[in-house]
Amino acid sequence: MAAHDPVPVEEFDYEALAPNSSLWSNMLAGAFAGIAVIVLKRFVEAREAHRTLGTLGDTRSQVINPSPSAIYTGITNAFTTITRAEGARSLWRGVTSVIVGAGPAHAVYFATYEAVKNAMGGNDLKEHHPLAAASSGACATIASDALMNPFDVIKQRMQIHGSKHKTILACARQVYKAEGLKAFYISYPTTLCMTVPFTAMQFMAYESISKVMNPPRTYDPLTHCVAGGLAGGFAAGLTTPLDVIKTLLQTRGTAEDVTIRSARGLFEAASIIKARNGYLGFFRGLQPRVITAMPSTAICWSAYELAKSYFNRAPGRPLT
Repeated sequence: MAAHDPVPVEEFDYEALAPNSSLWSNMLAGAFAGIAVIVLKRFVEAREAHRTLGTLGDTRSQVINPSPSAIYTGITNAFTTITRAEGARSLWRGVTSVIVGAGPAHAVYFATYEAVKNAMGGNDLKEHHPLAAASSGACATIASDALMNPFDVIKQRMQIHGSKHKTILACARQVYKAEGLKAFYISYPTTLCMTVPFTAMQFMAYESISKVMNPPRTYDPLTHCVAGGLAGGFAAGLTTPLDVIKTLLQTRGTAEDVTIRSARGLFEAASIIKARNGYLGFFRGLQPRVITAMPSTAICWSAYELAKSYFNRAPGRPLT
């Protein structure tokens, strides 16, 4: 070979973690994304107080037959009422449960996403693969929700009006003692009915928007942020009815209404909501849900794509 012959350069495929990436690399990138969502959202919320309502406003708005002091006319009214009556710290009630579960759940989430996407040929940059994106998203959420559902139940119980739970462990013990292990998974089928279409729509939207904004599919923080936010808001709005049903099932153990307390599944919960509030009842909490989802998914995708790019480029990364 001539002295000045060019040395072959290994082709760099950004879209997926490199073939020699370990399962731990996938999980670490996902865990980083999950933790980033929590940390960055709390920083933003601390500077923009009206957004701290987030999941608390979502939960409070969706509870059926709340106490008179927990009836709100809108997101601003809910913020001022809760702050005045319960203190500003109450706006973050239940967030510890989310923080504890976010890292492991996102690790499982994105590891499953990458594995299924690769198996279905979704990493072929020459074609658009909406089915692979939707399928990988659906499988990812089934796996991660099995881990996250108990943490979500605890969060809901700590956020409802009049909750006496001070810590996640105290809440978990009380729920287990009063209602048994099934209380942590009573809403799991309904959660999947919501999160599977939510994630499928989000992943399809994200992949499609990313392809339009960034055809070469190179690492582009602006594309990941905008596409992630739009995809999350779109999916959150369309799946709000299922989220309302999920909230009823997760908080039924605290309800004084016998009918609500005895609700056993998706269809029974849906019939209660329709009977009490009509079809509009299925869209209670729409605004805080979308407001919460857009920055969450924007941060999550941005953080994940950053970590994915790092693991692809980092020198000396251990091989499988």
